[in-house]
Amino acid sequence: MAQHDLEITISKTGEVRVHVKGVKGKACMAYAEWLAKAIGQVKERQLTSEYYEPETKARIDLHQELGRGQ
Repeated sequence: MAQHDLEITISKTGEVRVHVKGVKGKACMAYAEWLAKAIGQVKERQLTSEYYEPETKARIDLHQELGRGQ
């Protein structure tokens, strides 16, 4: 199975940049949409060359669990 990596950078001003690596075609958008819901508003989106490559069949299950403060 192919490995998918998310490179997340948070600047001193709080701006978050995410680079989805190893996902061919439009499948990377599933990660991007999930992260947008978790992090917040998308200011800019820049597509890489991998976006334009033929997609590979992959199943993406993303789950988020938030702990409760006490």
